[in-house]
Amino acid sequence: MDFTMNESQDAVAELVVSLLERDSARDIALWPKLVDSGLLSVALPQRYGGDGLGLLEVSAMLTELATDAVQVPALTTLGFGVLPLLRSAPESLAEKVFPAVADGAVLTAALNEPGAPFAMKPETTATVDGNTVRIRGRKVGVPYVDRARWILVPTDSGLAVVDAEVPGLERAQSPSGTGAPEFSLYFDDAEIPAEQLLSGGIPELYRYALATIGSVADGLLKGIVTLATEHLRIQDGVSRENTLAASRTIADICIASRALHAIAQSANWALAQNDDSAEHHERVDNGLDVLAYYVASELRATIRMCHHLYVADIATAHPLHRYYSQAADLARWLGGTSSGSVGLKDRFSSVAKTSDRSSEGISTGRAIADPAVV
Repeated sequence: MDFTMNESQDAVAELVVSLLERDSARDIALWPKLVDSGLLSVALPQRYGGDGLGLLEVSAMLTELATDAVQVPALTTLGFGVLPLLRSAPESLAEKVFPAVADGAVLTAALNEPGAPFAMKPETTATVDGNTVRIRGRKVGVPYVDRARWILVPTDSGLAVVDAEVPGLERAQSPSGTGAPEFSLYFDDAEIPAEQLLSGGIPELYRYALATIGSVADGLLKGIVTLATEHLRIQDGVSRENTLAASRTIADICIASRALHAIAQSANWALAQNDDSAEHHERVDNGLDVLAYYVASELRATIRMCHHLYVADIATAHPLHRYYSQAADLARWLGGTSSGSVGLKDRFSSVAKTSDRSSEGISTGRAIADPAVV
């Protein structure tokens, strides 16, 4: 398998880099510039003014944004919203959602229920009554609800696409590592048109969410490597022993970054293939399980290795804080290493031993991830 970026992926990545070089904003203030750049239209069908590209180009964009720890709703809008809907939305729904995304509308998804991240059998219910569907239940840790136009909500009857301002939906803000808006949602007979309940859309939502979370994690570690090496380069008057210790730490970070990059590239490439066979879905889910486990178990630990490289305290104004807080939120959305994801918890037990061997090598700087995992 050749994971080399193609021309369209390179073009998307270069456009993101160019945008970040021209604009210093790394938070929601950058969102209008992303809209104006046309990047949000990368994956939209051409009939809606998009470029008709797909997961790999979206992942290239998310990775480059994460390299500078940019905090905008690109992951939720594209990874949690557009990509799943491309596979499952009827034309009547697509006509409402996709042109709005091109104009800057934010999408998000309610991936988790209390104590149940990425639940394949959600307790949230959707009751069909003629042309109307009534939704009842609770979701937690839903990002950017205050800015979202639509929310993708897994229910016991399929994937519901809910207007964020629908009557019967209450929200309560909850804390997040980055300070970005995040909410618990309470649905009390919130009504949507029957056409906005998509049967069979939940597995696709979870697959794309995991793949794009992995791409963001890949970018965060790529950015951390840059920070760490630049910090070592500008040091002056540091003892040889301290320099060698710092070099070993940076080597460990580089190894972890390369391992995550390989795992993320492999999982994204597999998911991007046009193959609906059961065998292919099994391979995709296995790769995504490994990616989810690695992000949940290794991402924060690797970023934490950077802390002792800095003599001064790491305050919130320091760039390192932005990387670590995003990593913490990603791991929390996945449920951490103690919980499964995508409803494939049984498989985690088989992946964990292999990933633990990989992390042992990373902690000592002597090995990268087991090739069998990648």
